Amino acid sequence: MNYLRRRLSDSSFVANLPNGYMMDFQRPSSSSSSTSSPASPATERRQQPAQPAQPAQPQAPPAASGSFLSSFSSVVKTAQIASAVQAKAAAHGEAASAVAPTASPAAPAKPAVRKPKVLLVIDDAHTDWAKYFRGRKLNGEYEIRVEQAEFSEINLAANVNAGCTVDIQVTRGGTKVVRSFKPDFVLIRQHAFSMTPGEDFRSLVIGLQYGGVASINSLHSIYNFCSKPWVFSHMVKLYHTLGPEKFPLNEQTFFPNHTQMLPTPVFPVVVKMGHAHAGMGKIKVENPNDFQDITSVVALAKTYATAEPFVDSKYDIRIQKIGNNYKAYMRTSISGNWKANTGSAMLEQIAMTDRYRLWVDSCAEMFGGLDICAVKAVHGKDGKDYIIEVMDSSMPLIGEHVEEDRQLITDLVLNKMAFALLGITSPQPSSVKTQPAPQTAQPRRAQGGPRSASGSPSQSAHGSPQRARSATTSPSQAFQPGPIPASGSAGASQKQAPLLNKSQSLTNTFTETLRSNPTDDEAKAETIRSLRQSFASLFSD
Repeated sequence: MNYLRRRLSDSSFVANLPNGYMMDFQRPSSSSSSTSSPASPATERRQQPAQPAQPAQPQAPPAASGSFLSSFSSVVKTAQIASAVQAKAAAHGEAASAVAPTASPAAPAKPAVRKPKVLLVIDDAHTDWAKYFRGRKLNGEYEIRVEQAEFSEINLAANVNAGCTVDIQVTRGGTKVVRSFKPDFVLIRQHAFSMTPGEDFRSLVIGLQYGGVASINSLHSIYNFCSKPWVFSHMVKLYHTLGPEKFPLNEQTFFPNHTQMLPTPVFPVVVKMGHAHAGMGKIKVENPNDFQDITSVVALAKTYATAEPFVDSKYDIRIQKIGNNYKAYMRTSISGNWKANTGSAMLEQIAMTDRYRLWVDSCAEMFGGLDICAVKAVHGKDGKDYIIEVMDSSMPLIGEHVEEDRQLITDLVLNKMAFALLGITSPQPSSVKTQPAPQTAQPRRAQGGPRSASGSPSQSAHGSPQRARSATTSPSQAFQPGPIPASGSAGASQKQAPLLNKSQSLTNTFTETLRSNPTDDEAKAETIRSLRQSFASLFSD
């Protein structure tokens, strides 16, 4: 007994005992009958299921060794129960942590990443449209990625289900950039068709329409504007609907080919060959003999032509419409060319009248609606107006408010994109404040005199790329906006004369003459003639 007491008091010996080894010491003490008549193991196995399990009730042993073993076994049992409880708690904690992510409603949701919308702008590189859309979003959620290229830099493929895929090859900073993308919206600021070889891009318009790409203006209208006589035929409908008083359309004759081109009874006339635009393909014919010569040229070109009476104009009128914004301009030729958009010209913004608004609103209803358009007319010396042309979204921007017009186009594109892509009709926040049109015609002259058509590239960058290509000078190039010279005394003008060059003094003199008597048309005409002679002597020197 002393040996067992020493061994059981050793902690290392007890730790190495197998689990449950000491449980035999907790058996209840059996009666004397069990010791006198022990049962066989088989009998015990048969009787064990019938006897209910009863908790062990330790009895005080007669010797001190029994008390020691009983206390030691209870300690071991308590330790085993505690370890079992800890294991069960750990297993329950793992199961709860596995269920918590799905059952917890308060877990913050990961914000969804919105794919940016792709805007394709077809324009030359002189106008960076990306800066006007920088920081703007559709409905405050979708960013806008601008891809800009010219028609000549674009290729595409369209499928019924896959939509339209556009490939562009542009040169930026001397580096050739090749990109492929699917446009969500397109803004066209170039002519889609020209009779110049290699500038027929109507197939690209068809591809964009085939891919279901939304645009400003609609691709249907842009394709229709690839033929000026076709557009003019729709203006004829407005002429018969509104009448010659409200819609004074210039009388034009259409010839499908050269065989039907017979001399008109009235001369001079203006012959336009095919899809003539931007001042090209237009010839002034003075007599029937010259008309026959032009007929032979049309025969070589193998195209259709139109002829209209020549209007001896005092100035040209242009009314533009960008969304709900209207502007009217008056352009007067200085160089003496019968085309006001060729050579040097003066440009000034005039008041927007109800008559002008009717013109542009009527034309804006053509081809299902035009979001951007402009009407060109000629005011003759007979005091009458003659509408000669209507332009679409490829119209050049002129005047002092070019930046404002670009902001207006940006806002219009955002509104149309939100409606076409998201179904939102609420207007997008605008970043430009619209300036009201002047109530009276105030001429804006530039100091330094007119600029010739052979200007520097920096001068042509201010105008439209179409005008830059056609070797003509835009009104904004001819006269940059500047302050009107103050009319002072004769002595003050003599003091300022040595500080001005010859061109500046001529311009200031012409401005003061117009301001002193703006209603006298004959005086203005005489002043223009004298100014032409002065400029001729200036350039001859």
